[in-house]
Amino acid sequence: MTRNCPRSIATSATFLLVVTLLLLGVAGAQVQVQGVISGRSGPTMTLQTDNGNVTVLLTGSTQVDDLQGLFHARKKQMGLTALVPGLAVQVKGSYNAQNQVVADTVKFNGKSLQTATDIQAGVTPVEQQAQQEQQQLTQQQAKLQEQQQQLQKEQQAQAAQEAQITANKAAIAAVNKRFGELGDYNIWDEVTVYFGNGEVNIDPQFKPKLQALAKKAVTVNGYVIQVQGYASKVGSAALNEKLSQERATNVIEYLEQQCAIPMTNMLAPGAMGTSKQVAPDNTAEGQAENRRVVVRVLQNKGIAGT
Repeated sequence: MTRNCPRSIATSATFLLVVTLLLLGVAGAQVQVQGVISGRSGPTMTLQTDNGNVTVLLTGSTQVDDLQGLFHARKKQMGLTALVPGLAVQVKGSYNAQNQVVADTVKFNGKSLQTATDIQAGVTPVEQQAQQEQQQLTQQQAKLQEQQQQLQKEQQAQAAQEAQITANKAAIAAVNKRFGELGDYNIWDEVTVYFGNGEVNIDPQFKPKLQALAKKAVTVNGYVIQVQGYASKVGSAALNEKLSQERATNVIEYLEQQCAIPMTNMLAPGAMGTSKQVAPDNTAEGQAENRRVVVRVLQNKGIAGT
């Protein structure tokens, strides 16, 4: 029995080595998944695929490419901030021990990015508008009881508003099914940075506010920072889109370089141009309010438990 011990030990060691190699092989296997981004939380994003949800881990070495041309023969390297909810992507990487796909490359088509950006630019106020219209409808119903002589007119207005509310609710449901919108997030903090006419550099007065926002962000579990750049309607549409993009990019770079916010935790749908004007552009004061970058600290409601 003493002579067989070395052979038994060697056999056991070989078995353990084979099992370990098999497990490592599974964890490091290369995979390719494609689907639509349904949410971002910290350095991870959730991908909705035909076979269910997949968690993708973004790292500083993840390469993001915009495939261009008829046959996608050309590609443009993009930043991690381009990976917004609603974007259809193709991810290549390998599984880690937490069953997450660690992304080596993420590829998408520019048209899909534009679609996701356009919906983010327009969907956010829909739910608020529906709530406002519901309140107006309630007020009009009370008024009908007091003003019987306007009954027919008020009923027509009521029917029109009910149809609009129904349409808005349907739009919200359809968009939220595909896109991880702001309705899926809690807003923990918000800072607006204003710019001079034609200016893209950050005014020093706003830098302390960005520093304070960054300090608050790192205390929030699974935070992401959303950066949206805007322009006034003065000048051509192409120029305004370029200005809004450069303003947002400069704020992103400041947050990364001066506030130590990693790119994996930033979400930038790109240039918002002249969408969502907050003031009339026929006055200098209104134009100044529209030349802005809005920075928000977001937390996925799933993490917050709300």
